[in-house]
Amino acid sequence: MAAPRPPPARLSGVMVPAPIQDLEALRALTALFKEQRNRNLDTIGVAVDLILLFRELRVEQESLLTAFRCGLQFLGNIASRNEDSQSIVWVHAFPELFLSCLNHPDKKIVAYSSMILFTSLNSERMKELEENLNIAIDVIEAHQKQPESEWPFLIITDHFLKSPELVKVMYAKMSNQERVTLLDLIIAKLVGDEPLTKDDIPVFLSHAELIASTFVDQCKMVLKLTSEQHADDEEALATIRLLDVLCEMTANTDLLSYLQVFPGLLERVIDLLRLIHVAGNDAANIFSSSGRVRAEGDISNMAEGFKSHLIRLIGNLCYKNKDNQDKVNELDGIPLILDSCSIDDSNPFLTQWVVYAIRNLTEENSQNQDLIAKMEEQGLADASLLKKMGFEVEKRGDKLILKPTSDPPPL
Repeated sequence: MAAPRPPPARLSGVMVPAPIQDLEALRALTALFKEQRNRNLDTIGVAVDLILLFRELRVEQESLLTAFRCGLQFLGNIASRNEDSQSIVWVHAFPELFLSCLNHPDKKIVAYSSMILFTSLNSERMKELEENLNIAIDVIEAHQKQPESEWPFLIITDHFLKSPELVKVMYAKMSNQERVTLLDLIIAKLVGDEPLTKDDIPVFLSHAELIASTFVDQCKMVLKLTSEQHADDEEALATIRLLDVLCEMTANTDLLSYLQVFPGLLERVIDLLRLIHVAGNDAANIFSSSGRVRAEGDISNMAEGFKSHLIRLIGNLCYKNKDNQDKVNELDGIPLILDSCSIDDSNPFLTQWVVYAIRNLTEENSQNQDLIAKMEEQGLADASLLKKMGFEVEKRGDKLILKPTSDPPPL
């Protein structure tokens, strides 16, 4: 005589065999999700309850996973209909379903639950995410683990990045690895084929405030990389990515003017360049220019890029801005920039950004031009280096003139 079955569990008025390993029950359940005639709003609550049960059971059998996936597809299809459907799905699914599914080991379950979230989100529901940050962070983690998956990427770019309030509270709570992922997506948006729209600009100005203020407050964390025990420090790596974002933001004319006057930003960049320059000269560490064998993706490449990007950012901040040109002069930044190039002449990217920065620093600025000309006369600036940058010093009577060579090097 067969052993008696446990009593079935009741979910929203539907009897579900327990354990759910009965093949006929699975077939019926899958049919419920697949049949067009059952795709009505009354089944949404049932579907959500069943999906949560699947998650609670930690199903691993392929047949059970199939039913699990079908349930999520069913909700995704309903949510894609109209706002009424989305509202009902949201009421039943948020937050439990997303907390249960976005971190599931099955890639399809993560993708389907991401599809439901993407379809259901609107400006009002974004505010609810601010109170359920774990869901937003789970989306970031899903993109980390599955960068090829379309839905987590679209949630971040089409929803999260349009909400500076959410990005701000998320950034404060995320791990440094998650921050790097988010910052990478901000960069992707900035350098993408489609330029920022008029509606994007106010949002990205808010992002610029967050990025710049965080960099000003935390940029010295990157100096941890001078120590071997902190050679892969995640906080320092997140700081490097902040600088990358600032470089791309200042390449956008709509964001540049805001960042050119951001309190303390230019001063902190010059200060940090000086500290890194000294650290690179004093010892053989990640910022020194000698004796490194680098592999693609090696941390020393990131550090080398950090120095280049500091100079790039200085050049951007000084673009057609005399106040910033003069400020760099006052902070002894021009000799520092020139010395950076002469010390690490083997880095073509560093040389390129030094050329760019010097051009922006001297454009319509006779004081900065005179300074470089006098440095060359005193032997403090290498004439061959200046020529490589596209400049030469000419003496006219008692005056030294810094002028471009006839064939300036292309950037």
